[in-house]
Amino acid sequence: MPTKTIRSKADLAINGASPAFAELLHVGRPNIGNREEFLRRVNQVFDNQWLTNNGPMVQEFERHIADRLGVKHCIAMCNGTIALEIAIRALGLQGEVIVPSWTFVATAHALYWQGITPVFADIDPVTHNLDPSAVRRMITPRTSGIIGVHLWGRAAPIDELQAIADEHKLKLMFDAAHAFGSTYKGQTIGRFGACEVFSFHATKSFNTFEGGAVVTNDDTLAETMRLMRNFGFAGFDNVIHPGTNGKMIEICAAMGLTNLDSHDEVVAINKRNHAAYTTALANIPGISVLPYGSTEDNSHHYVILEVQKGFAATRDQLVAALQAENVMARKYFWPGAHKMKPYRDLYPNSGLLLPNTEQLAERVIVLPNGANVTDEIIDIIRSVITINIH
Repeated sequence: MPTKTIRSKADLAINGASPAFAELLHVGRPNIGNREEFLRRVNQVFDNQWLTNNGPMVQEFERHIADRLGVKHCIAMCNGTIALEIAIRALGLQGEVIVPSWTFVATAHALYWQGITPVFADIDPVTHNLDPSAVRRMITPRTSGIIGVHLWGRAAPIDELQAIADEHKLKLMFDAAHAFGSTYKGQTIGRFGACEVFSFHATKSFNTFEGGAVVTNDDTLAETMRLMRNFGFAGFDNVIHPGTNGKMIEICAAMGLTNLDSHDEVVAINKRNHAAYTTALANIPGISVLPYGSTEDNSHHYVILEVQKGFAATRDQLVAALQAENVMARKYFWPGAHKMKPYRDLYPNSGLLLPNTEQLAERVIVLPNGANVTDEIIDIIRSVITINIH
């Protein structure tokens, strides 16, 4: 690929368009709500003199999240990975648990860290989510559960996975890290399986700086997770359950409450940008933008570009060209969790069972989105991509 030529051509477009484009355009640059409102809440935290340990700001945050998602319980956590680990332990998962490899590695780590073997099932290449038939093939006598992932905020095949779990008497939970504000058949994600786990990391459409939560309608499960996130304490000096420190702090809850106020606006911007990318890149042979269904809600936070074999450059060459122009496009979730060292050592031949995962891992680019992305910037990104054809 003639990288030097591409750079000079793109530089001409960039220099003629906007000096702001010279800054890195990251995938997942944080959405930040009203600063004055956030600082008002920070001052309230200081006035309360309550910084952590299930303070009033966290309790208010949990109520707002539960109300928004239409669930009985929200258990706020310090991050999404700890939320996954606590949910897995509270459900009593053990032995083997079926997960996709095509996900952020924390989904697998949350199991393996606790001595549970993640068993990778293949995905549907159209939806990028678990393929129910592949899940069935991976069930063994040691299987205790399934973790579905709502990748890109597009709902996993919930009904099919629930049917498999019921048939084989397995626990079913969901990693909903991408899916805050998404729906499935008109119902808000958060209501399915035994529980669902959200990440509120800074890279998500909705963030609390760093944070996460488990949501559930199961009273007993919720109570167990509340104990587990605070060392198992039930009142002062009364430890009744094994636990850890998974608590969300007040300042993160303050950020979450502030960002909740503006989340609908963030989604509107993301949706507009996704439509603009789709239009701008529609007639370029060999690439396509992954669509979101018109009948379901989605944050539209992830702009997923698939580079097909017919494109004039490889996916990696295209990523390099974009990054050379300070567009921080990323290869999510390359190379797949099954090819990362801990799991490659565990399953050296697992790729034979994951053909769709392996093919998709070589095709996907995630493009920048958010309030700092404009139509002008999208047009320049299109020009960098287009140059690769010639």
